[in-house]
Amino acid sequence: MKKQEELNLIKKNYEKCQKCPLAKLGRTQVVFGKGNSNAKLMFIGEGPGRDEDLQGSPFIGRAGQLLTKMIEAMGLKREDVYISNVVKCRPPNNRTPLPDESIICKKEILAKEIALIEPQIICCLGSSATKALLGDEIKITQIRGQFFELNGIKIMPTFHPAYLLRNPNAKRPVWQDLQKIIANLK
Repeated sequence: MKKQEELNLIKKNYEKCQKCPLAKLGRTQVVFGKGNSNAKLMFIGEGPGRDEDLQGSPFIGRAGQLLTKMIEAMGLKREDVYISNVVKCRPPNNRTPLPDESIICKKEILAKEIALIEPQIICCLGSSATKALLGDEIKITQIRGQFFELNGIKIMPTFHPAYLLRNPNAKRPVWQDLQKIIANLK
């Protein structure tokens, strides 16, 4: 079975998921990852926002538009990468997902996405994504811009595009992080 077919099967198996509280808290739909199933670079965020929940695609709101510009500044297209989130359902009022909400998505969906995509590098966008992959004790402000390794994959934590919209001064360090990613892509 091809990677894209396997990703489609995961989507089919979880599109009506009821395994965590988020399923009952007003989501419109489950928002799965999207992009190139053979991507060398994968971006992982926290969870879908209102726009993503309504349209069914990750990172399409204001933060998603900024992410697209960041990808293009790297000399890539959105179609070249794979974009996902830790949780696949929108938390109420765009709050941070609770641990019991993210654990099921992380173990049952995100881990499968990562295993199928087999990216060289994962860029964790924000604290929630970073903690999901590297552990709860991690502080994004202390480790962003440094490579870590998880199961042979390089992990680069950086600030979330939504944070950059609120704090434009953080764009420069994030650009430096993205340049490190570019330099390490083979």
